[in-house]
Amino acid sequence: EIAQVWNSTCRYIRRQLLQKKAVNIGIGTFAVVSAKTTGADGKAMVVRKPIFKPCRFMKIFYKLKCAESRIPIETFIDPLDIEKIAAHIYFRPQIVEQCIHETLLLYAGGLLDNQDVEFFFK
Repeated sequence: EIAQVWNSTCRYIRRQLLQKKAVNIGIGTFAVVSAKTTGADGKAMVVRKPIFKPCRFMKIFYKLKCAESRIPIETFIDPLDIEKIAAHIYFRPQIVEQCIHETLLLYAGGLLDNQDVEFFFK
């Protein structure tokens, strides 16, 4: 069940990012921002890259040191749509919400214990 919930959550976030929307998952926000880089031919170009910006509470409470990322003010930030995620996998929204909440608590617990934790989407 956990894998199904997170697979559906990943798909939801990916779809939102493709629509140039950001998604707040409670502990932070996923977004796509523009970045300048240099191509193989040496020419400057602008690319779009995904970022995760932890919320201020997470950064302060867990003393996180993060690269400073700014989500453009014009970017619409959606909350995580539990109903839509649940409907996609035919689960009750309460189960999806609880699964996501428990996983985020586990992640936060690892941070509190100063463990080297990773949180990524495929």
